[in-house]
Parts: sequence; C-alpha cells; structure tokens
Amino acid sequence: MSNDHPIQPGCLYGVGTGPGDPELITLKAARLIGECPVVAHFCRRNGGGQARRIAEAHLRAEQVELPLAYPVTTELPHGSDTYRERIEAFFDESADALAEHLAAGRSVAVLNEGDPFFYGSFMHVYLRLRDRFPTRVIPGVLSATAAAAQLPTPLTMRDDVLTVIPGTLPEADLRDALADTDAAVIMKVGSHLGQITRVLEELGLREGAWYVAKASMEAEEVRPLAEAPERAPYFSMIVLPGRGERR
Repeated sequence: MSNDHPIQPGCLYGVGTGPGDPELITLKAARLIGECPVVAHFCRRNGGGQARRIAEAHLRAEQVELPLAYPVTTELPHGSDTYRERIEAFFDESADALAEHLAAGRSVAVLNEGDPFFYGSFMHVYLRLRDRFPTRVIPGVLSATAAAAQLPTPLTMRDDVLTVIPGTLPEADLRDALADTDAAVIMKVGSHLGQITRVLEELGLREGAWYVAKASMEAEEVRPLAEAPERAPYFSMIVLPGRGERR
C-alpha cells in the first residue's frame, strides 16, 4: 500500500502593503511577507514595483520572487479593445504563474499597494484562482486615508456621506457623483486633473478641495486644489472633506 500523500496546495495571500511609507505596513502583512516561500509583485516593465519597495525590509534571500510586469500602462487608452485584450491576457498569464507554485504546495504572497480589494491589481488574479486554491486577503492602509491624514480638517464627521470616485469617469458621471455627496476622495487623477477641477469649480466645490500627490511617500505633496500643478502624477488624488453637519 502506497504511503504517498497528495500535495496540499499553497495559500494565495493578497497582502496590502499600505500607501507608500514602509512604516505603515501592518504587522500581519510583514509577518506573512517574511513567511511565504514565494513573493509576487506587480510592476512596470524594467521596474521593481512600488509594493516591493515598501516591503523590501521583510523579504528574505531564500524566497522566490515573482515579478508580474504589466505589458501596457498608459501607452493605450484604457477603454480600447486592444488594451482590454492585452491586460486580460496578462492577468490570465499571471494567474497561471501563481497557480504553478500554489499547486506545488508553495504559498504565495502577492504584494499590493494600499489594500488588495481597493482598486488593487491582486483582485484580478484572485478572481481567477479563488475557486482552485485557498485564499486570504490581508487589508492594508488606504492611500485615501493616508492622504486625508495630511489635511488640516477631518475627512468625515457626524452624518457626512463619503464617496470614493475614480477620476477616469466621464464628466457627466463625475458631476453626478460629486453633487450627491458630502465628502469625496477622487482617485486616479493623473491626466484627468483638468476635467476634475473644472467640474468641482462648476459645483462650487473647488475652494474646499485639496490636491495630494504621493501620499505618505518622501516626495509627498499636499496643497489646496487651487494651487495644484498643471500636470498630476499617477499617484495623486483630490480630497474634498465634509462639513460635519447633523441631518
């Protein structure tokens, strides 16, 4: 009679590394990064990736590192068929690469800036692998709250309703979202800064809005939206604090 036992699959961990400051990584995330035999991270081509930089102090020489390099970033319009085809194929390939390690019994920590389920790349491989392997998500400090922490006023108080808005929305949708909330965090500003500023001005909200770039990083920049530069980097957002009024 054979004594062979089936290999127990590894666990897929989506690990939030926080917004940029390595000291904002959680104790649980740091522990799992150090324990997993395989650590994967998303990155640009020929780039180390922001999440890996944040987690670097917790990596060990004997671990297998698996860079997952995006085939495209801003070279193609995100709404184009070509972009969608290439990025979906990339996530398929990334999931297959992770599955090889998981099927062999090796747990994998997939690093994700901020929080894995808050606009994180991890969610795309998670959706492809969750039915095949055990999975766990380790939450991280959000870039939105890291940005809000730098302002001279609270983001939300009392009965304020907070809305998180992708800056990539069409102008009409952006206007509707901003008109129906008390406080807002507008993500993915980048090249959409002009349109967002215009909508806020039309709604009479520009004066109370703040521009935050690279929240919690060494190059962090915080200023009233009226003083924002003409061009915004990828890691930038606009924060509109609520007024904290009771209904």
